[in-house]
Amino acid sequence: MNNKAFFFLLFSLVVLPLCSFTVVRVGGWSPISDVKDPHVVEIGVFAVSEYDKQSKSGLKFVTVVSGESQVAAGTNYRLIVTVDGSIGVAGAGVSKKYEAIVWEKPWLKSMNLIFKNKKKKKSMNLTSFKPTV
Repeated sequence: MNNKAFFFLLFSLVVLPLCSFTVVRVGGWSPISDVKDPHVVEIGVFAVSEYDKQSKSGLKFVTVVSGESQVAAGTNYRLIVTVDGSIGVAGAGVSKKYEAIVWEKPWLKSMNLIFKNKKKKKSMNLTSFKPTV
């Protein structure tokens, strides 16, 4: 066996197993490790803002509590967000948790929102949103 082939084989057997690979399963949900990441917060703000535009609920974004992401012809984000009711609305000042599912297609600069109230199991499909540039 020539020396180059032997070295390559030895290298492959010793070094490559030591490398760690991050595998992202297409279609599977993965936990979001940093819910304070500016992009994750931006998606949470978008979800609450867009829901408020459509429903006139007076909800205000507070924070992202937890979330998961899924790669599927873009990225789906399933976020649990804390919101406050608006002044003059029953329940104003009371924080509630909502589940927001946002489908982002960054190459098209578009997001689509499905917003669910975790407690009441209501869901509302909202129209596609394209931010202005």
